[in-house]
Amino acid sequence: MLTVFIEEILREHGMRARELEAIAVSKGPGSYTGLRIGVSVAKGIAYGAAIPLIGIETTLSMFWGIAGSKYFSTEPEVNSLFCPMLDARRMEVYYAIYDSGGNKIKNISADIITEDTFVNIPESQKIIFFGDGAIKCKEVINRKNALFATDYMISASHMHKPVFQAFKDHRFEDVAYFEPLYLKDFITSKPRKNILGK
Repeated sequence: MLTVFIEEILREHGMRARELEAIAVSKGPGSYTGLRIGVSVAKGIAYGAAIPLIGIETTLSMFWGIAGSKYFSTEPEVNSLFCPMLDARRMEVYYAIYDSGGNKIKNISADIITEDTFVNIPESQKIIFFGDGAIKCKEVINRKNALFATDYMISASHMHKPVFQAFKDHRFEDVAYFEPLYLKDFITSKPRKNILGK
């Protein structure tokens, strides 16, 4: 249905894809199937309309989603570190660490979080954890100055700042060779029910 929704939005605004200046997509990490579909559609539109393609890391758009929230309302939070986390299944999370300016302090990785994961960061430094992976790890992360933004909700609308900056800087993806940032190999699982629902 994704292409149908996009077509409806363009029609409502009296536009065609070739009139767009660029198309942006969240490049991951995240759901293997979701990334594959989203990136394939974005690449198809970019190629067909001959417009640039912009790929934004999911954790970066998550950071900008929290940047305008109450967690930036006081001076201590302005000096905090921000750790977006996505549930990667099987006890793992995808996460990165950013400073309050959106600069990456730790690259994205898929890890099992333990009590020792953040020992290299002084406990005097506040870290704000957010995303569905943070909720999953809340019981494991036992450190001072750890704040969990349990009310955070991820949204594609959070991409607009990094997308606009990438557009201004002409940081475009190669449509032919661009692939999602999977971080992990795709693992199939045996369905619990057969095609007949038994």
